[in-house]
Order: sequence, then C-alpha cells, then structure tokens
Amino acid sequence: MTAGTIRKTAVESRTTGRAGNKSQNVATIYDVARCAQVSKTTVSRVLNGSPNVDDNTRAAVLQAVNELQFRPNKAARSLASAAEIRIGLLYNNPSVAYFSELLIGALDSSSRNGSQLVVDKCEISNPEAACAAVRNLVKGGITGMMLTAPVSEASELIAELTNAGVAVVALATGGFRGEVTCVGIDDFSAAYEMTNYLLKLGHRRIGFIKGHPGHTSSIRRFQGFEAALRDAKQTVDEPIVAQGLNSYRSGLDAGEQILTTEAMPTAIFATNDDMASAVMSVAHRKGLNVPTDLSVVGFDDTIAGSVWPQLTTIRQPIHDIAAAAIDVIVQNMQVIRSGGQPKPRNHLVPHSLIERESAAPPRQTR
Repeated sequence: MTAGTIRKTAVESRTTGRAGNKSQNVATIYDVARCAQVSKTTVSRVLNGSPNVDDNTRAAVLQAVNELQFRPNKAARSLASAAEIRIGLLYNNPSVAYFSELLIGALDSSSRNGSQLVVDKCEISNPEAACAAVRNLVKGGITGMMLTAPVSEASELIAELTNAGVAVVALATGGFRGEVTCVGIDDFSAAYEMTNYLLKLGHRRIGFIKGHPGHTSSIRRFQGFEAALRDAKQTVDEPIVAQGLNSYRSGLDAGEQILTTEAMPTAIFATNDDMASAVMSVAHRKGLNVPTDLSVVGFDDTIAGSVWPQLTTIRQPIHDIAAAAIDVIVQNMQVIRSGGQPKPRNHLVPHSLIERESAAPPRQTR
C-alpha cells in the first residue's frame, strides 16, 4: 500500500462512519500519525517545532495535517507532549508532614503538566541504597527526577543522571553549586531571621535543635542561628545545642536533653515543626507552660505545627517548591528533547516568619 493510499484511507476513516455515512469527527493526532506513517511522538515533535526531525518526515506530517484539516488543541498538545515525561520522586524524609505537602505539590503540578509521577522510598541512613533506588527508577523509564536530601547533594549520581539525559532538579540542598537546578528557600537567612526574632523578644539563653546532619540545609540553618547570635548587639549566653534527625521521636530526645540542663533556656528553636512539636510535648510533661515558661519555635509551617499553643515558625512553601520543581523538570525535558542542554539555576522561593502563640518575651523581662 502506497503512502498516498494510506493517506486516503486515513481521511476516509475519519469522515465515514461504519454505515458509510458522513460524520463530523474531528481529526486527532493519531489520524495524523497514521496518515504520515510516523509515531504520535514524531507528530508531537513536529507540532512543537522540535529541530530533531528530518525534513522529509516533517514535510509528510505537515502534509497530513493539511489533508486532514487537523487543528491541534493547545491544551491537548501540551498533555500529549508532557505525557511522555515520567518523573521520579525519591522519598526519604522522616517528617510525614513535610513529605505530605511535598507530594501534594508534586502531584498538582504533574497533573497540570500531564506528566506521570512515580514515587519510591529509600532508607535515609543508607545513601548507597538511595542511589540504587534512583538508578532503578531510571531503568524503569524515568525521564525526569526530583531529588530530595541527602541524595540531592550526591554529585556523582547527579552527573550520572544528567549524562543519561534525565532532567534533574534538586530540593533542599542548602545552597547552589552550579551542577544542577536547585529549588528551595534561603535556609541561612530564614534561621537568621527567626533567631533575631527571639532576641528581639528578649531571649538571651536559647536552645537549638539541629536537623539531620546529612542535609546541608540543616547545616545552613545552624549557621544562620550562630551568625545571628554573633551579630547580636546584646550579650547572649552560650547556646544549648542538641542533635535531631528531623523526626518527632528525635525531637523528644533532644527536647529532654535540653530541658534537663542546669541552666534551662527561655526559648528553643527546633529546625523543623515535627521536632518543635515534640519539644512542646516534653515541656508540658515537665509542667512548663508554653510560652510563659518556655518559648518554642519551628521551621517549615507544616500540619505538624497545628498544636496548642499554635507554633511560631518559618513558612517554607513546600507545596510551591515541589510544584516549581516539577515545572522546571518538564521545561528542561523539552530542552533536552530538542537537542539542548538545560542551564542550571538557583530557584529561590520566598520564606516568611509566621508569628503565633508559642513564643513570647521571657518571664523575667515582662
């Protein structure tokens, strides 16, 4: 059967019903692909102006479009192009509240872009297992990858993914190193701002609970805290520091450690809401009133902060960060498929300090 015969058959199948009657069916991208003897993907590339199509194929597709009077719907074209993008999300954050908002943001953006989201879980304490999980996702046909900490800082893995043509975006890296696009907030500035807030309230003896040591974002938050204390115009006591792991359980342990010290602090800054909520629980068990006896502040502004009293915290727009990451992956995937190379950039999302009821001036300054 010649190409001309195939085109004629495609046109007839579109305009003639099973009983031979004329119908008003609108030509689809599948009709164009059948008529031009190419795949639906090739038709999408031609319609999207991709340079990775030879002249003869492009001419055949455009001829089929003309003969079938195909009028591509803009939304449908966007979905058809994005539907071929499968984005992997590796989950390894112990904070359920954080991951819930991250997942909702990623799903919302994936739905809007018409891309497919594939979620996998790995053990946060085993970076090698996390890397293996990423490679398995790529073998399964992943074309884009959203990496969360600590895998988002694995340079060798990122290089491996980008060399394989995978569009990569890293979250919560704590800083931009120029190797891949990063999406997140300025953790240093956010922690600096929260510490200044406590100092302005009059607190001079402050406890601090660190986040997971494998996350650069946690390190940057502690650096912001230390910098604010150094820059304080008032005299402040040596901070009481405990190590957390971003989980509620670790917050209980860290809170217990800090609140059993001889010189108990008047405020505690925990670097995520899960740990801050745990500190409030420890304080209540010890008969301490929050914020009268102890101010507690957190970081993230997740549902974990919906306790009593409501938590003063840094709002990290997790939903928006995830949605922005998916948008960047889809854009970069289109660049890659057009033969280009995405340019890494640092996509900073604004944070804000949310004042609620868990922080107040220390009792002795009232």
